Amino acid sequence: MPLRSMTGYASVSGATEGLDWVWDARSVNARGLDIRCRIPDGLDTLEQRVRKAVTDAFSRGSVTIGLRVSVSETRGPSSIDRAVLAEFLSTVRALRDAAEEEGMEPEPLTIGDILSNRAIFDTGRSSDSIGAAAAEIAADIPKLLTELAAARASEGRALTEILAAHVHDLGTQLDAARSAAAARGPAVAALLKERVAALLEATDRVDEARLAQELALLAVKVDVSEELDRLDAHVSSARALLDAGDPVGRRLDFLCQEFNREANTLCSKSGSAELTAAGLEMKLLIDRLREQCQNVE
Repeated sequence: MPLRSMTGYASVSGATEGLDWVWDARSVNARGLDIRCRIPDGLDTLEQRVRKAVTDAFSRGSVTIGLRVSVSETRGPSSIDRAVLAEFLSTVRALRDAAEEEGMEPEPLTIGDILSNRAIFDTGRSSDSIGAAAAEIAADIPKLLTELAAARASEGRALTEILAAHVHDLGTQLDAARSAAAARGPAVAALLKERVAALLEATDRVDEARLAQELALLAVKVDVSEELDRLDAHVSSARALLDAGDPVGRRLDFLCQEFNREANTLCSKSGSAELTAAGLEMKLLIDRLREQCQNVE
């Protein structure tokens, strides 16, 4: 299975007699799995089903699921709810009287104002009947999440190419660092001779133990073979994770921290402009890699 991004969008619409609905799902990156639902009143029971379905489908990401339900434009003729109309007109009269007391001249009520209040008209779909359609509306949840998963997978394929390119460039810089480290040989040898000569000049009697200690410390300070070997292992691990295709976002993020630690040590022990340049370029690539890893599930 290819890598999946945590970014995606999907939308599914449906209809039944007198009702239309639209499900939409948005997903962005997050440390864990964060689920948010916007479900209309009367369909609250759907939230639990949505949460379970999202939990089964994804392991990470901030996922927002929304549902909009409206009266179908193809519904039959509406009848007037006279009780609602009477209440509406009574409210309008009260507002008009209050406005006139304040010295204002309100605009007269028009038929268009009345028609714009859809609550006045009996649409034939009560809240109970909307609730009865819950099973039909819920049937679209699997399709919605399938489309969201496909969108995240599509983003993931593009993301995999970017990550693979960064890892390849890291390998290239690692080769350059090895070459630069090998080229330091004469300079390192000269430095060791200089330190030994300085130590011999400082005393008439050579403390062999002290000399051995100083040489060992200097050798450790300039030897970068372990850092290069660990960086090489990290590059291999990154390639393996990209090929694994499982939810590896957390592991990639941790690997970037290890990359950065070794690159920092490499730069601090470089002792040459060429090796420092290679180390700094690796740090730049590691930052780019880590930024992209934030979007991997």
